[in-house]
Amino acid sequence: MPSVSPAFTDSAEATAETLLKLALAEDLSTAGDLTSRSLIDPRWQGTIQVVARSPGMLSGGPIAERVFLTVDPTSRVTRFVADGQRLDRGTVVLETTGPIASLLTAERTALNFLTHLSGIATLTRRFVDACAGTRAQVLDTRKTLPGWRHLAKYAVACGGGTNHRMGLYDGVLIKDNHLGAWSAGPERPTIAAAVEHVRKVNPPGLPIETEVDSLDQLADVLPARPDIVLLDNMPPDQLREAVRLRDRSAPDVRLEASGGVNLSTIGAIAATGVDRISVGGLTHSAPALDLGFDWIRRDG
Repeated sequence: MPSVSPAFTDSAEATAETLLKLALAEDLSTAGDLTSRSLIDPRWQGTIQVVARSPGMLSGGPIAERVFLTVDPTSRVTRFVADGQRLDRGTVVLETTGPIASLLTAERTALNFLTHLSGIATLTRRFVDACAGTRAQVLDTRKTLPGWRHLAKYAVACGGGTNHRMGLYDGVLIKDNHLGAWSAGPERPTIAAAVEHVRKVNPPGLPIETEVDSLDQLADVLPARPDIVLLDNMPPDQLREAVRLRDRSAPDVRLEASGGVNLSTIGAIAATGVDRISVGGLTHSAPALDLGFDWIRRDG
């Protein structure tokens, strides 16, 4: 599968291949496309274009191309728009020529990838645009469909967002439930102690982030210098005070806002001076982008 962006990693490509096979298997099973096989002469050739029915951001073009070529290697696919580019209503995303029966068999699977991933990219772009003029980056979370995480995060990158950690394996995020379990002993250690303990038992350079939900907790943890502090469900006035507190005592620590973030609130959150804003809705609530098939010609 051709690489269209540095964000389309080997892991994302492997995920795409796995999901593509699963998608075709659940659509075709052992019987294949009964409708196309019953109605369409296998000698008939045609050309279709995938066209944007509404504006947005594209993601998933190379995966859609691979769907057509997997269903029928004799198909010819031309992509006109790279992932990460804006689409206007009526933009032609790609064109495919081949046996009409094969094009119809591949149609829904190709569109499922394109509409879902482009929907994530489009929603991400809206959040990114809402933060324009501030220092805040828009980040995704681990709130993804099982098996889709690499592709969902790729789509976030196509929309101009920034990827948070991929999973539990590539960064530490100490949340309130971790602290509740860890600090259940009689010593009642501080959040700063938790950060220092994590740093002690892990290799140097591992990113360490911790969650706080009050300014007192932030003041407690800043002397331990975590890489990032997650400010959970703080309103803008508290976020501004958190930024001032950080700037005075630990300017190298990044601050990330999370909780209650939507398109109507993110502008005010970004204006507080936080460095990062994580938005679970980018990957768990993005509506599909409307893309469809248009027939260009049919040759008998």
